[in-house]
Amino acid sequence: MRISESDMQSSTRNQHSAGRILIIGGVSGSGKSTVGKALAERLSWPFIEGDMFHSEANIKKMRRNEPLDDDDRRPWLSRLHNEITRYLDKGSSAVLACSALKANYRKILRGTESNVNFVFLIGDREDLHQRLVSRQNHFMGADLLDSQLAALKLTDDILLINSDQPVETIVDSISNWLISLENENDGA
Repeated sequence: MRISESDMQSSTRNQHSAGRILIIGGVSGSGKSTVGKALAERLSWPFIEGDMFHSEANIKKMRRNEPLDDDDRRPWLSRLHNEITRYLDKGSSAVLACSALKANYRKILRGTESNVNFVFLIGDREDLHQRLVSRQNHFMGADLLDSQLAALKLTDDILLINSDQPVETIVDSISNWLISLENENDGA
């Protein structure tokens, strides 16, 4: 997947020293939005719901239980990258919930920014499926879980957290990890 220079906006020109974007990733049903909202509240940061940046065509496709392909996701990821850049240009921090299943998707989201970090919520397929079956009023159905699991490619630059824990425990773990990141940056 390629992203054009114009899509990268100012992040190709500079690294932001203030602000941080924390992306809560994972497959549908892993709890990205629930954890992301709770974490944003804990940190007093804005919460960005990545699903709100999908095109109507993408939403219709997912409602038909058709998985999105790279061409479907490219404009969505570019819009999210632009939103990330908008926050960092202002020196602001935010929590973003976004599946970010593949390394090349994460590369588009991050651009050249060093202050964009990823936490992925992982879980047992059956637990994830049960969450999706019981979830209401969402365009992403349980039938798409297997295609998302197949697309998921984890890399070593991601904090992995098991999603079967209480939300408060997950938020504590992420908060502690953020403190260690800040301490590392202060020592650099």
